[in-house]
Amino acid sequence: MNTAPLLVELFVEELPPKALQKLGDAFAGVLREQLVAQGLAAPDAPLTAYASPRRLAAHIGAVLAQAPDKAQSQKLMPVAVGLAADGQATPALLKKLAALGADAGAVAGLKRVHDGKAELLYYESIAQGATLAQGLQKALDEAIRLLPIPKVMRYQLEDGWSSVNFVRPAHGLVALHGSRVVPVTALGLTAGNATQGHRFEAAVQPVVIRDADGYAAQLRAEGAVIAGFGERRAEIARQLQAAAEKIGGGVRPIDDAALLDEVTALVERPNVLVCEFEKEFLAVPQECLILTMKANQKYFPLLDADGKLTHQFLIVSNITPQDAGAVIQGNERVVRPRLADAKFFFDQDRKKTLASRVPQLAKVVYHNQLGTQGERVERVRAIAQAIGAQLFAALAERHAIDGTQDAEVAQDYLMTCVDNAALLAKTDLVTDMVGEFPELQGIMGGYYAVNDGLPDDVAQAIEDHYKPRFAGDSLPRQNVGLVVALADKLETLVGMFGIGNLPTGDRDPFALRRHALGVIRMLAERDLPLSLPALLAAAVPAFGGKIEDASAQLQDFLYERLAGSLREQGYSAQEVDAVLALRPQRLGLVGRQLEAVRAFARLPEAPALAAANKRVTNILKKADAVDAHVNAGLLQEQAEQDLYAALQRFVPEANAQFDAGDYTASLQTLAVLRAPVDAFFDDVMVNAEQLDLRLNRHGLLKSLHEAMNRVADLSRLAV
Repeated sequence: MNTAPLLVELFVEELPPKALQKLGDAFAGVLREQLVAQGLAAPDAPLTAYASPRRLAAHIGAVLAQAPDKAQSQKLMPVAVGLAADGQATPALLKKLAALGADAGAVAGLKRVHDGKAELLYYESIAQGATLAQGLQKALDEAIRLLPIPKVMRYQLEDGWSSVNFVRPAHGLVALHGSRVVPVTALGLTAGNATQGHRFEAAVQPVVIRDADGYAAQLRAEGAVIAGFGERRAEIARQLQAAAEKIGGGVRPIDDAALLDEVTALVERPNVLVCEFEKEFLAVPQECLILTMKANQKYFPLLDADGKLTHQFLIVSNITPQDAGAVIQGNERVVRPRLADAKFFFDQDRKKTLASRVPQLAKVVYHNQLGTQGERVERVRAIAQAIGAQLFAALAERHAIDGTQDAEVAQDYLMTCVDNAALLAKTDLVTDMVGEFPELQGIMGGYYAVNDGLPDDVAQAIEDHYKPRFAGDSLPRQNVGLVVALADKLETLVGMFGIGNLPTGDRDPFALRRHALGVIRMLAERDLPLSLPALLAAAVPAFGGKIEDASAQLQDFLYERLAGSLREQGYSAQEVDAVLALRPQRLGLVGRQLEAVRAFARLPEAPALAAANKRVTNILKKADAVDAHVNAGLLQEQAEQDLYAALQRFVPEANAQFDAGDYTASLQTLAVLRAPVDAFFDDVMVNAEQLDLRLNRHGLLKSLHEAMNRVADLSRLAV
């Protein structure tokens, strides 16, 4: 077959940088998908997507000049409708054939097929394969239509009359099959073989592409453009590292994948340069300086070996002049006012204490149904007090509070820190720095708390109470921060669920899923001795009459989030379902329960015991209220006597192991029940006609069920 590589490029004005990679992948992906659907390319045809600030392109290997012809069979109508009694075609059949491009001469060749109800007429023909020009036109139209454009522009074409909608005005279209131009059109453009290189550094302009395979190399050599997003990104990362190593002293560029992606989408041929600013700015918290350099200027701050900000930074230029001095000076001149603004905000903010800012929160609306940030702070304080009382009392019992202090004094100190942190946690929202950089909320509150002379426990809690901010983020560093972070997230969850403001499939404006995972992570990873239902119950009263109590619905939501998180960690759906079916209140124990279930499932006795548990569950569901009481005098059959004896012997040992937290040993101890359980179901009529025998056997099964299902609902493991 006549195959050759295919290249398609759309040359446009500067594309939105944060969407560039997604646009490039989508453009190339749909093109190949459409060509495959038309038989012009194989499903595994090599695909390379290109995306630079001013172009989207795709290279597809082994594309046919024309798709192979394809046999097709089209159902027409029942024989009784299409043919008269004498076998001649009816007008209905002739009309149908005409619509398919055939005439009466095709009647004799029609195929008859019986579908079980009636005999049908089929017209069999050969469909000519699409030419590449036809197929690529369709594919290109579809790729443009399906492009995930963040915001569409409407612009006028050169004729002065027509207009089109696209992400940015398009100025060129290349379509090459090997070295041959494919005559397609798009966005008012006709395909050719010429594109534009770098605005200032291209060796020739335009760049005439000789063949599809040489596109990237020719564009780089003659056009001074690295067309591939991934190749350009790797080159920037290489240059950043090389520049840092040249400076020496263990400095390294900040690790920020999102910033690297954005800068990759801004330059066509990267050139990394070293700049610096005055050291006096280092007196400002480094988070402020780093953020202003990254967010406003797209610079890469340099950190020393200890992770501290240095006065040097890296820029990624789109030009490579012989003397880079002017470029360096220009960027240093641009960043200086930004850093000066940050220093001014920091100096001004420190003139007022956080405590003096608390009244301002009463003027900041949080939610029209839930009031102001001031009201919210009071709710967080109340919830934090309730959580702190539960946590610190439990920790005192564990002797986890510093033994050098009187336990009561220690608890009083921690509770005071909790209240102060909860009161002041939101005050940095009304500072100049956070007003300019909302991403610094909490972080600046921690700095200002230190400036106010507050204890480290309070300052750290203020900084940490938003944690975890994202997947993989660290948790609050100490218990005061954990309490305030839990209170803050629970206030949001309970409040939003209480007014019916729930997340939908694609909308979660208050980040309730993230808050839920934050609560789960803190309870589980820090193994906090707190009950999830008790926490929700403690949060509801803080709202007074503003909300409905949606604790049950919220609890379901939290367990759903937990289940999803556990499956992502590698636990099977069966294992997760078995453990969470019991609605464990202490999330810190869930991991041990899952490991115990996994170990149990590997035992040879596990399948039979899981099946027996499922059978017991079904029996007890159909019975009236059953308690776990057994009258030994009513045990008539040997099998029920043996089962009762086994329960008496092994359940106390399993319970002791369970109470000691050794869930794996507890389940393995109970695995010996397989034989007596199997014998019981083989030899004993559970639903005996005699009432006292039936109730006693139900009680025996209830005892078995309670003993076996303390760690997890083992019936969920049954196949």
